[in-house]
Amino acid sequence: MSNPKALPCGEVAIRSSPSVPGCAAVKSWVLAVAVLGSTLAFIDESVVNVALPKIESDLRTTLAAMQWVINAYTLCMSALLLVGGAAADRFGRRLIFVIGVSIFAAASLGCGLAANAEVLIGARVVQGVGAALLIPCSLALIGAAFEEKERGAAIGVWSGASAIAAGAAPLLGGWLVDHWSWRVIFLINPLLAIPTLSITLSRVPESRDPDAPAGIDWPGAVLAFAGLASLVYGLIAASDLGWSDAAVVGSVSAGALLLGGFALAEGRSRSPMMPLELFRSRVFSGVNLLTLLLYGALGGAFFFYPFLLIQARGYSAAAAGAAYLPFTLVMGVLARWGGGLVDRFGARWPLIVGPALTALGFVLLGSGAGPLSAIVLPMSVLALGMAITVAPLTTTVMNAVPAHRTGVASGINNAVASVGSLLLIAVLGTVALGAFDRSLERHLESSAASPAVIEAVHAARGGFVIPPMPASLSDEERRRVRSIIADSLSTTVRTMLWIAAALALASAASAALTIPGAERPARAPARA
Repeated sequence: MSNPKALPCGEVAIRSSPSVPGCAAVKSWVLAVAVLGSTLAFIDESVVNVALPKIESDLRTTLAAMQWVINAYTLCMSALLLVGGAAADRFGRRLIFVIGVSIFAAASLGCGLAANAEVLIGARVVQGVGAALLIPCSLALIGAAFEEKERGAAIGVWSGASAIAAGAAPLLGGWLVDHWSWRVIFLINPLLAIPTLSITLSRVPESRDPDAPAGIDWPGAVLAFAGLASLVYGLIAASDLGWSDAAVVGSVSAGALLLGGFALAEGRSRSPMMPLELFRSRVFSGVNLLTLLLYGALGGAFFFYPFLLIQARGYSAAAAGAAYLPFTLVMGVLARWGGGLVDRFGARWPLIVGPALTALGFVLLGSGAGPLSAIVLPMSVLALGMAITVAPLTTTVMNAVPAHRTGVASGINNAVASVGSLLLIAVLGTVALGAFDRSLERHLESSAASPAVIEAVHAARGGFVIPPMPASLSDEERRRVRSIIADSLSTTVRTMLWIAAALALASAASAALTIPGAERPARAPARA
C-alpha cells in the first residue's frame, strides 16, 4: 500500500480470483491493462487532494464543496465496489472493465470542463461509479490470467507500478496546478484511457466466474448508497446549518434508518454483497473496526494537509505534492519487511504498534513549520506505522474467514476502508469549519484589528483558503489579514491531525481487544 489511497486488501482480491486458461495465454497484455486501469484510478485519487486549495479559490466556493468533491467520488465507489466485483464475475470481467474505464474517462472530461462546483461534484459522482467498476475488475483480471505460483511476481509488478504512480502523481499534479491549471489533472485521464481500452478490446479475452451467484444484490447497493449519501449530507450540512437544524437531524436519521435497512436486507438476501455471518467472527469484526478507524484517520488527515502546506505555510502545489514522496518511498521499501512481521510476531502486536506509530506521525505532521525537508521525518514515521500495519491487516482478514470466502472478505475490508475515509472527511470538515471560525474570532479579539481587517478576515469564514484581498487595504493590513487566516488554518489543521492521531490509537486499541495473541491467527474452518 505505497499509495496512501490504495485499498488495504488488493492483493487478496487478486489471489482469490480463479485463473482462466484463455487469459493465461495473453497474461502480459492482461497485466498491462490491469496496471493501467488501477493506475488511472489511483493517480486521480492521489492528485486531487493537492489541487483542492486551488479548486476552492478558482471556483470561489467553500470547504463544504471541497468535501463533496472528495466524498462524491468516495461515496459511489464505497457503495458500489462490491457490486462492481460481483457484476464482473457474472457478466464478464472485460466487459465491466471496459464500461468502468469508459465511464471514468468521460466523467474525468466533465470534471476538467466543470464551470462551477456543482458540475464538478456531479462529474465526481459519475467518476466514482466508473472507479467502482474498474478497480475490482483490474484485480480480478490479474487473478484470471496468472496461476497461483505466478501471482506473486504479477502482484509485485502491479504493486510496483502503483507505487511509482502514487509517488509521481502528487508531484506531477502539483506542478500542473502551479504552471497550468487544476483542470489538466482530470483531462489527462481520457488520454490514459485510450491505450487502456485499445489493449483491452484487442488483446484481453473475456472471463467469468462459473461459481458466481446467480443474482446481484442491487437492493443492498441502493440501500447502502442512499444511507451513506443521506448520512454524509447531514454531516456536511451541519457546518452551515447547525446540528439542531431539522434538515440535518432528518438527513442523519434517515441515513441511519437506511443503513439499518441495508443490514436487514443483507441478512435476508440470497446473494448478499456483505454476508453478515462473517461478522460473527470477533477477529473479522475487530480488524474491520481497525480498518474503519485507521483509514478514516488517514483519509481525513490527507484531506486537510494540503491546505496546511499551501494556504498556511505558503508552499506551492508541487512542493505539497513532493511532501508525500517520503510516505510512498518508505512504504515501498518496507512492504516486504512488513509482510514478514506476521511470521515472526503474529498479527496482534504489529496491529497495535503500527497504528500507534501512525498516530505519532499525525502529531508530528501538525507540529511546527519550516522547509520542505522538515516534513521528511513525520511522513516517514507515518509510513513506518502503515508499513507495519498493512500486511498483518491483510493476513488477519484472510485468516479470519473460511478459505472460500477470502475474496468477499477482502472486498468488504476494502469497502470499509473507503467508508472510513468518507465519514471522517464529512465529520472532520464540519468540526474544522467551526474550529476555524472560532479561531478567527479569537485572533480578531486579541489583535485590536481595524474594521477593514475584520471585514476581510470574515470573508474567509466558510472556506479554508485565504480569499483575495480588497484593493482598499494597505500593505500592512493585508499582511495582518493573511497572518490571522494562516494562523487560524494552522491551528485548525493541527487539531484535525490530533483527532486523526486519537482515531489511530483507537484502532490500535481495537486490535489489542479483538486480535488473538497467537503466533499466527488460525484460519476459520473450511466451511461456515
